[in-house]
Amino acid sequence: MHTVPGAAAEPVVVERADGVGGELVLRRAGAHYEIISNGVFLMDTRNGESERLLVRAALDETALDNAAPDRRAGPVRLLIGGLGVGFSLAEALAHPRVTHVTVVEREPAVIAWHRTHLRPWSRDALDDPRVTVENADLLDVLTTPPPAPHTAPDGRFDALCLDIDNGPGWTVTPGNARLYAPTGLDLLTARLTPTGTLAVWSANTAPAFEALLRDRFARVQARPVPVPRGEPDVIYLAQSPRERPHGA
Repeated sequence: MHTVPGAAAEPVVVERADGVGGELVLRRAGAHYEIISNGVFLMDTRNGESERLLVRAALDETALDNAAPDRRAGPVRLLIGGLGVGFSLAEALAHPRVTHVTVVEREPAVIAWHRTHLRPWSRDALDDPRVTVENADLLDVLTTPPPAPHTAPDGRFDALCLDIDNGPGWTVTPGNARLYAPTGLDLLTARLTPTGTLAVWSANTAPAFEALLRDRFARVQARPVPVPRGEPDVIYLAQSPRERPHGA
Protein backbone atom coordinates (compact mmCIF):
# COMPACT_ATOMS: atom_id res chain seq x y z
CA MET A 1 0.00 0.00 0.00
CA HIS A 2 1.26 3.48 -0.73
CA THR A 3 0.09 6.84 0.59
CA VAL A 4 2.03 10.01 -0.10
CA PRO A 5 2.94 11.65 3.21
CA GLY A 6 1.36 15.03 3.77
CA ALA A 7 2.24 15.85 7.36
CA ALA A 8 4.71 18.60 8.19
CA ALA A 9 6.15 16.89 11.26
CA GLU A 10 9.68 15.56 10.88
CA PRO A 11 9.57 11.74 11.08
CA VAL A 12 11.28 10.10 14.04
CA VAL A 13 12.48 6.50 13.87
CA VAL A 14 10.64 4.37 16.43
CA GLU A 15 11.97 0.91 15.55
CA ARG A 16 14.13 -0.83 12.98
CA ALA A 17 13.85 -4.50 12.08
CA ASP A 18 15.60 -6.93 9.77
CA GLY A 19 12.65 -8.25 7.81
CA VAL A 20 12.15 -11.12 5.42
CA GLY A 21 12.31 -8.70 2.50
CA GLY A 22 14.98 -6.39 3.91
CA GLU A 23 15.11 -3.57 6.45
CA LEU A 24 11.82 -2.30 7.86
CA VAL A 25 11.60 1.01 9.68
CA LEU A 26 8.66 2.26 11.73
CA ARG A 27 8.63 6.06 11.95
CA ARG A 28 6.38 8.45 13.83
CA ALA A 29 5.41 11.75 12.20
CA GLY A 30 3.24 13.77 14.54
CA ALA A 31 0.23 11.63 15.46
CA HIS A 32 0.85 9.14 12.66
CA TYR A 33 3.14 6.26 11.80
CA GLU A 34 4.94 5.34 8.59
CA ILE A 35 6.51 2.08 7.47
CA ILE A 36 9.61 2.25 5.28
CA SER A 37 10.83 -0.83 3.39
CA ASN A 38 14.44 -0.85 2.18
CA GLY A 39 14.47 2.94 2.23
CA VAL A 40 11.23 3.27 0.22
CA PHE A 41 8.07 4.73 1.76
CA LEU A 42 5.51 1.94 1.85
CA MET A 43 2.48 2.91 3.95
CA ASP A 44 1.21 5.15 6.73
CA THR A 45 -1.76 5.68 9.04
CA ARG A 46 -2.95 9.00 7.62
CA ASN A 47 -5.80 8.01 5.33
CA GLY A 48 -6.67 4.41 4.54
CA GLU A 49 -9.73 5.11 2.39
CA SER A 50 -8.62 2.91 -0.48
CA GLU A 51 -7.57 0.11 1.89
CA ARG A 52 -11.02 0.16 3.48
CA LEU A 53 -12.66 0.25 0.07
CA LEU A 54 -10.64 -2.80 -0.93
CA VAL A 55 -12.45 -4.89 1.67
CA ARG A 56 -15.80 -3.10 1.53
CA ALA A 57 -16.10 -3.53 -2.24
CA ALA A 58 -15.06 -7.18 -2.09
CA LEU A 59 -17.62 -7.95 0.60
CA ASP A 60 -20.37 -6.02 -1.16
CA GLU A 61 -19.76 -7.95 -4.37
CA THR A 62 -19.47 -11.28 -2.56
CA ALA A 63 -22.65 -10.72 -0.53
CA LEU A 64 -24.72 -10.38 -3.70
CA ASP A 65 -25.61 -13.72 -5.21
CA ASN A 66 -25.15 -13.01 -8.92
CA ALA A 67 -27.26 -16.02 -9.88
CA ALA A 68 -30.16 -14.69 -7.81
CA PRO A 69 -29.72 -10.92 -7.28
CA ASP A 70 -32.60 -10.70 -4.81
CA ARG A 71 -30.96 -13.18 -2.47
CA ARG A 72 -28.07 -12.31 -0.21
CA ALA A 73 -25.39 -14.85 0.53
CA GLY A 74 -24.61 -16.17 4.00
CA PRO A 75 -21.51 -16.01 6.19
CA VAL A 76 -18.25 -14.87 4.61
CA ARG A 77 -14.77 -16.28 5.16
CA LEU A 78 -12.15 -13.80 4.11
CA LEU A 79 -8.41 -13.87 3.49
CA ILE A 80 -6.40 -10.66 3.65
CA GLY A 81 -2.94 -10.73 2.13
CA GLY A 82 -0.84 -8.11 3.93
CA LEU A 83 -1.62 -6.71 7.37
CA GLY A 84 -0.28 -3.25 6.60
CA VAL A 85 -1.33 -0.67 9.17
CA GLY A 86 -4.59 -2.49 9.83
CA PHE A 87 -7.20 -0.52 7.89
CA SER A 88 -8.30 -3.53 5.81
CA LEU A 89 -8.58 -5.89 8.76
CA ALA A 90 -10.56 -3.41 10.85
CA GLU A 91 -12.95 -2.84 7.95
CA ALA A 92 -13.50 -6.57 7.48
CA LEU A 93 -14.40 -7.11 11.13
CA ALA A 94 -17.00 -4.34 10.94
CA HIS A 95 -18.93 -6.32 8.30
CA PRO A 96 -21.80 -8.30 9.91
CA ARG A 97 -21.45 -11.35 7.63
CA VAL A 98 -17.76 -11.94 8.24
CA THR A 99 -17.33 -15.02 10.41
CA HIS A 100 -13.58 -15.45 10.04
CA VAL A 101 -10.61 -13.50 8.68
CA THR A 102 -7.29 -15.12 7.89
CA VAL A 103 -4.52 -12.52 7.65
CA VAL A 104 -1.28 -13.56 5.98
CA GLU A 105 1.70 -11.31 6.77
CA ARG A 106 5.26 -12.43 6.19
CA GLU A 107 6.98 -9.75 8.28
CA PRO A 108 7.09 -10.58 12.01
CA ALA A 109 7.83 -6.94 12.86
CA VAL A 110 4.59 -5.73 11.26
CA ILE A 111 2.58 -8.22 13.29
CA ALA A 112 4.40 -7.19 16.47
CA TRP A 113 3.76 -3.49 15.83
CA HIS A 114 0.02 -4.22 15.79
CA ARG A 115 0.29 -5.26 19.41
CA THR A 116 1.95 -1.95 20.27
CA HIS A 117 2.23 1.20 18.14
CA LEU A 118 -0.26 0.29 15.38
CA ARG A 119 -2.88 -1.25 17.65
CA PRO A 120 -5.28 1.75 17.46
CA TRP A 121 -5.48 1.54 13.65
CA SER A 122 -6.32 -2.15 13.56
CA ARG A 123 -8.73 -1.57 16.48
CA ASP A 124 -7.40 -4.40 18.65
CA ALA A 125 -8.23 -6.79 15.80
CA LEU A 126 -5.50 -9.27 16.65
CA ASP A 127 -7.43 -10.07 19.85
CA ASP A 128 -10.67 -10.77 17.97
CA PRO A 129 -11.55 -14.51 18.05
CA ARG A 130 -12.61 -14.31 14.40
CA VAL A 131 -9.04 -13.48 13.35
CA THR A 132 -6.18 -15.83 12.55
CA VAL A 133 -2.82 -14.26 11.70
CA GLU A 134 -0.38 -16.40 9.75
CA ASN A 135 3.24 -15.25 9.69
CA ALA A 136 4.03 -16.63 6.25
CA ASP A 137 4.46 -15.84 2.58
CA LEU A 138 1.07 -15.77 0.88
CA LEU A 139 2.26 -17.95 -1.99
CA ASP A 140 3.20 -20.65 0.50
CA VAL A 141 -0.19 -20.41 2.18
CA LEU A 142 -2.02 -20.66 -1.13
CA THR A 143 -0.42 -24.01 -1.82
CA THR A 144 -1.35 -25.40 1.63
CA PRO A 145 -5.10 -25.08 2.33
CA PRO A 146 -5.87 -24.11 5.95
CA PRO A 147 -8.44 -26.18 7.85
CA ALA A 148 -12.09 -25.29 8.44
CA PRO A 149 -13.59 -23.13 9.89
CA HIS A 150 -11.07 -20.71 8.39
CA THR A 151 -12.26 -21.59 4.88
CA ALA A 152 -15.19 -23.22 3.15
CA PRO A 153 -15.20 -27.05 3.40
CA ASP A 154 -13.16 -27.35 0.20
CA GLY A 155 -10.45 -24.99 1.48
CA ARG A 156 -11.65 -21.94 -0.43
CA PHE A 157 -12.44 -18.41 0.68
CA ASP A 158 -15.45 -16.25 -0.15
CA ALA A 159 -13.20 -13.22 -0.67
CA LEU A 160 -9.48 -12.69 -1.16
CA CYS A 161 -8.20 -9.16 -0.51
CA LEU A 162 -4.61 -8.40 -1.46
CA ASP A 163 -2.81 -5.35 -0.08
CA ILE A 164 0.77 -6.48 -0.58
CA ASP A 165 3.66 -4.14 -1.37
CA ASN A 166 2.54 -1.28 -3.63
CA GLY A 167 0.41 -3.52 -5.82
CA PRO A 168 1.06 -5.38 -9.07
CA GLY A 169 2.67 -2.49 -10.93
CA TRP A 170 5.17 -1.35 -8.32
CA THR A 171 6.69 -3.97 -6.03
CA VAL A 172 9.39 -2.86 -3.60
CA THR A 173 10.22 -6.18 -1.97
CA PRO A 174 11.93 -8.89 -4.07
CA GLY A 175 9.64 -11.83 -4.71
CA ASN A 176 6.32 -10.02 -4.31
CA ALA A 177 5.89 -9.67 -8.07
CA ARG A 178 5.39 -13.46 -8.28
CA LEU A 179 2.02 -13.09 -6.60
CA TYR A 180 0.71 -10.89 -9.41
CA ALA A 181 2.16 -13.04 -12.18
CA PRO A 182 0.17 -15.78 -13.98
CA THR A 183 1.19 -18.56 -11.58
CA GLY A 184 0.27 -16.50 -8.52
CA LEU A 185 -3.07 -15.50 -10.01
CA ASP A 186 -3.87 -19.11 -10.83
CA LEU A 187 -3.23 -20.06 -7.19
CA LEU A 188 -5.47 -17.23 -6.00
CA THR A 189 -8.24 -18.18 -8.41
CA ALA A 190 -8.14 -21.77 -7.21
CA ARG A 191 -8.74 -20.62 -3.63
CA LEU A 192 -11.95 -18.70 -4.38
CA THR A 193 -15.44 -20.12 -3.94
CA PRO A 194 -17.44 -20.11 -7.22
CA THR A 195 -19.22 -16.88 -6.26
CA GLY A 196 -16.21 -15.38 -4.49
CA THR A 197 -14.41 -12.11 -5.18
CA LEU A 198 -10.72 -11.35 -5.67
CA ALA A 199 -9.85 -7.76 -4.72
CA VAL A 200 -6.40 -6.28 -5.32
CA TRP A 201 -5.11 -2.91 -4.13
CA SER A 202 -2.71 -1.03 -6.39
CA ALA A 203 -0.87 2.27 -6.02
CA ASN A 204 -1.44 2.96 -9.71
CA THR A 205 -3.05 1.54 -12.82
CA ALA A 206 -1.62 -1.81 -13.88
CA PRO A 207 -2.82 -2.59 -17.43
CA ALA A 208 -0.82 -5.81 -17.79
CA PHE A 209 -2.21 -7.13 -14.52
CA GLU A 210 -5.76 -6.18 -15.53
CA ALA A 211 -5.29 -8.14 -18.75
CA LEU A 212 -4.27 -11.21 -16.74
CA LEU A 213 -7.41 -10.82 -14.63
CA ARG A 214 -9.66 -10.55 -17.68
CA ASP A 215 -8.10 -13.71 -19.06
CA ARG A 216 -9.13 -15.55 -15.87
CA PHE A 217 -12.39 -13.90 -14.80
CA ALA A 218 -15.61 -13.04 -16.64
CA ARG A 219 -16.26 -9.95 -14.49
CA VAL A 220 -13.44 -7.47 -13.81
CA GLN A 221 -13.71 -3.93 -12.47
CA ALA A 222 -11.02 -1.28 -11.97
CA ARG A 223 -12.13 1.35 -9.45
CA PRO A 224 -9.91 4.44 -9.09
CA VAL A 225 -9.74 5.97 -5.63
CA PRO A 226 -8.57 9.62 -5.47
CA VAL A 227 -5.74 10.37 -3.06
CA PRO A 228 -4.56 13.75 -1.72
CA ARG A 229 -1.54 13.82 -4.04
CA GLY A 230 -0.44 11.98 -7.15
CA GLU A 231 -2.19 9.31 -9.18
CA PRO A 232 -5.32 7.65 -7.80
CA ASP A 233 -5.04 4.31 -6.09
CA VAL A 234 -6.87 1.54 -7.95
CA ILE A 235 -8.97 -1.33 -6.61
CA TYR A 236 -9.24 -4.30 -8.97
CA LEU A 237 -12.24 -6.60 -8.44
CA ALA A 238 -12.58 -9.95 -10.20
CA GLN A 239 -15.41 -12.50 -10.14
CA SER A 240 -16.72 -15.52 -12.03
CA PRO A 241 -13.56 -17.51 -12.84
CA ARG A 242 -13.39 -18.69 -16.43
CA GLU A 243 -12.92 -22.32 -17.35
CA ARG A 244 -9.29 -22.70 -18.37
CA PRO A 245 -7.84 -25.52 -20.47
CA HIS A 246 -5.86 -28.08 -18.49
CA GLY A 247 -2.25 -26.95 -18.25
CA ALA A 248 -3.01 -23.39 -19.44
